[in-house]
Amino acid sequence: MKDNHIAAAEQAIHYMKCHLDEDITSEQLAAHVGYSAYHFTRVFKNVTGISPRYYLSALRIESGKIELLKAPSLLVKVLLAIGFRSAGSFNTRFKQTVGVTPKKFRNHSKALSNYMNQYEFQELGLITCELNSVQKICCHIETPDSFRGIIFVGLFPRPIPDQRPIAGTALNRKNRTCILTKVPEGTYFVLAAGIPWSLNPKDYFVLDHSLRGKYPSPIHVTDKTEMNMTIQLREPLPCDPPIVVNLPLLLFEQKGKK
Repeated sequence: MKDNHIAAAEQAIHYMKCHLDEDITSEQLAAHVGYSAYHFTRVFKNVTGISPRYYLSALRIESGKIELLKAPSLLVKVLLAIGFRSAGSFNTRFKQTVGVTPKKFRNHSKALSNYMNQYEFQELGLITCELNSVQKICCHIETPDSFRGIIFVGLFPRPIPDQRPIAGTALNRKNRTCILTKVPEGTYFVLAAGIPWSLNPKDYFVLDHSLRGKYPSPIHVTDKTEMNMTIQLREPLPCDPPIVVNLPLLLFEQKGKK
């Protein structure tokens, strides 16, 4: 990947973040970095994995999460600050990507962060593998020696965690390997995130400082797929798409199914 392409994508993302309250087009972004619209879109998708329009949408939802976690404020003020013009469209898009309505996200954040913190010293004990299954997707996660936190691994239809994963699990303490079975046939991106333990609830929902990792290419899964992979978690990069989905909620729901 060329350094000038990465720099152009970073420049465009910075522009998006500074102008979320405006109507931004790919043509504007292309002009801002000095590319044609066609070339810019190809370069941006090659660097980030998704289109500029999709990235902008994720940034707006992520900014909405940040605003909702602050001191209570008028929803209209939140909407205008992140480029939405109606509460209905914001609520629909927020629930699609984060997994809950904006109101529930704000009201349940403290309880979910407390729920997360109990697993700093307690085994998760999640079981995602059927012993008799032919299909097995084994994923080993490598982390820096200093990492202390919880790891989420998921299979997503796009290279951005902006919805509930098709399949996934979480690892804590010294556990670094998971096996996924009963995955529907399809093509997926394997994404992982490492969230350090924290007493600040925001750190479990706005994950711009969390470790990131992904399998380098999409995987095609059938009912007979047997696969082993290793994903190395790294520090976040400026071009990484936001982790929009509510990971603590996913853990709470998966534990509830146990």
